[in-house]
Formats: sequence, C-alpha cells, structure tokens
Amino acid sequence: MTEEHPEDTPRFTDKRRIDPETGEVREPTAEEQVLAEAEVAASAGAEPDALSEAEKLAAERLDELQRRNADYYNLEQQYSAYVKRSKTDNAAARDGGVASVAEALISVLDDIELARQHGDLTGPFASIAEKLEATLGRFGIERYGVAGEPFDPTVHEALMHGHSAEVTEPTVQQVLQPGYRMGERVVRAARVAVVDPE
Repeated sequence: MTEEHPEDTPRFTDKRRIDPETGEVREPTAEEQVLAEAEVAASAGAEPDALSEAEKLAAERLDELQRRNADYYNLEQQYSAYVKRSKTDNAAARDGGVASVAEALISVLDDIELARQHGDLTGPFASIAEKLEATLGRFGIERYGVAGEPFDPTVHEALMHGHSAEVTEPTVQQVLQPGYRMGERVVRAARVAVVDPE
C-alpha cells in the first residue's frame, strides 16, 4: 500500500528542543530550520500573499542549502585531488633521493665489482660489500649488463667498437663497467664494448 501511494505514509518530525536521551539542547538541522520558517510565515497570516511569501522564503532557503552542499562537494573533491597529488609528489621525491644516493655510491660499487673480478673481495670486506649491495637492492637499485646480450643504446654506452662474424646483430662483447637502474629509470648506463656483424 505504501509503495503505491508514498504520500499516504505518515511522516513524523520530532520538534522537541531538548534531546530526551542526552538532555542537551538540540540545534535544528538546515532542513528543519527551513520548514520552521515556512510554518511561521504561513501561520502569521492565512492570506494568500502570506502563503506565497512563505513559499518564496522556503525556496530561497532551499536554494541556499543546495548551493552550500555544492560548495562542500567541490571542496571535498579539491581535497581528494590534493591528497593524491601529495602522495605522487612524495613518491617522486623519495625515488629522486634514492637515485641521488645510488649515483653518489656508483664509484664505490665499481671498486667493489673490480675487486670481485680480481678475487680481492675476501674477508670482512666481502660481507660489508654484500650488505651494501643488498641494502641498495631493497630500495630497487639493481646492477645490469652481461656479455652476449644485444646492444641497446637506451641502456648501454658503447666505449669500444669492433666487428665479428660470430654475431648477427650489434652485441655486447664485454662489460667494462656495469650499469645501475631503479625500476625503469637508468641511474648509469652500462659501459660496454660492442661488436657488429661483418
């Protein structure tokens, strides 16, 4: 019955100024205030002019309420965009800081790699070197570049060039200094010797 005629459903409005549960004075909501002003204006005179004035006042108050709700919604959207932008900026700043530290440590990492190649990386120095590399690995810094991989000018820097009948495409023959990258960002390109097919 109520689904067919929703206007027949009784509506209750609690007009008590004192909250029966807490005993505190209640402030009327914006909608209650608009309705109360309309009732006061309507009860002030039963004339048609007074009723139209009350309707006009109610319409104005409703318009104000809708404008304030729209302003609140816009402010909420601006705040959400600010939060997203702040998170993006913080992540970019963190990545930039990690890359700066990695760039500063590249000469140390090169010395560690040379010592490893010559068999001089032994004893306590070896464990310190491994800890340093593991710490950088936790922040996404990884070493790359191996002999035999195809030459890619976006991640390799060719320092030497030669020709060979054994390859079918430009290939890294020797890695002179390994490259370092953080995700897709190249911190330093791998410095390599390249051979082209004859």
